Amino acid sequence: MPFIVALVVFAEIAFLGRLDMAKNAAMVNTWTKSFYYGSSGEVSASEEEDPFEGLGVGDGKSGEVVESCEGWLEREDSVAYSRDFGKDPILVSGPDEEWKSCSVGCNFGSIPEKKPDASFGLLRVGGAATILRSMESSHYYAENNIAQARRRGYNVIMTTSLSSDVPVGYFSWAEYDIMAPLQPKTESALAAAFISNCGARNFRLQALELLEKSKIKIDSYGGCHRNRDGRVDKVVALKRYKFSLAFENSNEEDYVTEKFFQSLVAGAVPVVVGAPNILDFAPSTESLLHIKEVDDVASVAKAMLHLAEDPEAYNRTVRWKYDGPSDSFKALVDMAAVHSSCRLCIHLATKIRESEEKGPEFQKRPCKCTRGPETLYHLYVRERGRFEMESIFLSKAVPVLVAIAEMSITLILVCASRGHALIHDSKLSSNLTLAAMESAVLAKFKSANHVPVWKEERPKSIRGGDELKVHRIHPVGLTQREALYTFRFNSNDGFRSYIDSHPCAKFEVIFV
Repeated sequence: MPFIVALVVFAEIAFLGRLDMAKNAAMVNTWTKSFYYGSSGEVSASEEEDPFEGLGVGDGKSGEVVESCEGWLEREDSVAYSRDFGKDPILVSGPDEEWKSCSVGCNFGSIPEKKPDASFGLLRVGGAATILRSMESSHYYAENNIAQARRRGYNVIMTTSLSSDVPVGYFSWAEYDIMAPLQPKTESALAAAFISNCGARNFRLQALELLEKSKIKIDSYGGCHRNRDGRVDKVVALKRYKFSLAFENSNEEDYVTEKFFQSLVAGAVPVVVGAPNILDFAPSTESLLHIKEVDDVASVAKAMLHLAEDPEAYNRTVRWKYDGPSDSFKALVDMAAVHSSCRLCIHLATKIRESEEKGPEFQKRPCKCTRGPETLYHLYVRERGRFEMESIFLSKAVPVLVAIAEMSITLILVCASRGHALIHDSKLSSNLTLAAMESAVLAKFKSANHVPVWKEERPKSIRGGDELKVHRIHPVGLTQREALYTFRFNSNDGFRSYIDSHPCAKFEVIFV
């Protein structure tokens, strides 16, 4: 214990005397080595380096500037992949097409003497991965159920489900002018309906009939309950109504079709029968009415009548047209700024690299660098919709006494600027945090003048300026449902635990 006390006294004298910090670091580093290895002589590869190396200063002998931890990690963690997707693009068996704008080489078609990486259907072409692609509800096409598709042998699933490998939803900035301005609501009927499949397996027709019995006047343009000429432009017609009956033919998670998005374009408040998680697709929490089950019809009818008679309340439901949709909505629709075929190629290329990274050459990467009291972690990040990874670095400062004694004790640090001691729990002395991760990501992409993938796709009114805003940072490999709605690091400790258990961890960032 006197030895430890002497250490603290020495640290206090050093700080109060405002000694040169680089010399202090060198002294502590050298002292730490002698404490650990004085008897055995065992020194790790990183500890054999000059103590000044992590500081990027001279070696104290020749004045030569030595390599920093960042440079060392960039070099040591760099392992060449066996496949260059620029020269050898992902090949998917199908109609000839080349996606030149994709961030990874991406071709559809056939190339003589080259095996495809994937093919649609269960017929494997030269060992290629099998792909299921459909935008139909699994309530009508059971093979579209993800679990069943896996059992049947599909490797890659592309459906409207955000839990599929490559979602192919109906949402899109390019297809729907979602931010189109509102027009006067001139129709006497409160709502319009366009329903042509009268044999739907859910309760949508029953809901329509019950709304009418609740004195909600509905103009029906579709084949079911038609009372208006259906030869009209749907969106143009909807713009004249306060409400739109966005009734899907099945109540399936994530199955949200053009009925809903056309209602948003028109500025007619969607009254929804369909996906139980429809609020995940809403531009604001007040922007829709949801009939979850038949018993909800009466309360929804009452809400419609109230909104129709209260202009202030109704305006709140469409306020997002002026203020812009929520970040959550933008993050969802932004996904479609990268075509699903390109996202398929990114998914396949990522899987190929992940498989290769299990090899011995990649397992040799250090992924972190310790210099004296600091450990620098090498992480990788890319924007969703991109393929190549960018390096970022996060440091974890280890308290001096912990580095020497490797025990959980209280470390006394002296604050020279205020002239008094501060007591810190050693477990808290780390900046390997979620906030530090976000800051590092922003700094990395800002320094490169990064332009988000959705920048040219979004309507001008919601593109924002040049500043980047992080919506989510998540490990590579999550589904979009996990990335957008369910995954969170539960704490900084959880984040640190993930970093420690996933060397050279790879992340995706979603900017909004």
